[in-house]
Amino acid sequence: MQLKSALLQATQLLEQGAIASPRLTAELLLCHALSRDRAWLHAHSDEPLSEVAWIHFGRYLHERLNGKPLQHITHRQEFYGRQFRVTPDVLIPRPETEHVIEVALRRAPNARRAIDIGCGSGALAVTWALETTAKVFATDISLPALTIARENAQALHAPVHFLATHLASALQPASFDLVLSNPPYIPDTERESLQREVRDHEPPVALYGGPTGVEIYQPLIADAARILRPGGSLVMEIGYQAQERVRAMLDPHFTGFEVDHDLAGWPRVVSACYSP
Repeated sequence: MQLKSALLQATQLLEQGAIASPRLTAELLLCHALSRDRAWLHAHSDEPLSEVAWIHFGRYLHERLNGKPLQHITHRQEFYGRQFRVTPDVLIPRPETEHVIEVALRRAPNARRAIDIGCGSGALAVTWALETTAKVFATDISLPALTIARENAQALHAPVHFLATHLASALQPASFDLVLSNPPYIPDTERESLQREVRDHEPPVALYGGPTGVEIYQPLIADAARILRPGGSLVMEIGYQAQERVRAMLDPHFTGFEVDHDLAGWPRVVSACYSP
């Protein structure tokens, strides 16, 4: 069977299985089976598919049709133009989270010391370390997540210091110029309404933020106020209904509150300056 024929059959199977972006998914799974990129695939579509590659490709299609996320099959997800390793131990980085970096670059481009609280795969921390000259730290309560984050930092040659702790509880007061965070913010009540790819495959500790979804923000903001230097910035991702509730949690020492929207028009990132 030629590669183009295998792609056509796979695309049809994925369409029948109601999988989003069936053609792109088929291409990425076939590339993974072949250990090639999409440019090579398009240039060699008339070549035959080997038996070994067909076995791998078939297994990957079966996994995807049964709800396993594409990123957990390929173990890769792009974030800010870089490839990150992902596993079921970490949240899959979303394109929307890139807005956290964009807002931080606008608000605190010259931050000397920055920290990513609840780093997961390390996407924010690694990206900030590579986009700026700051000394970057990252924390997570999950040791398996920190292992993945450290692997990503090493693979991308990003000088990030990792620490296992709840939020920023182990860090010194007034020691940072920038706090970044994408905390868990999905309400517990929405668990059953999530896509199966999310609900059944991503780590609950990185998804659910409590009964209303904003319970994590109060201690996160308190930790940020403790570790930020005067004039430092706090930049956090939020859920689509959390804007006013999170704003109400900021004490009077946080000023210059701003909300940035994602490409779909939803409030996505809140930021403020610590001015004691």
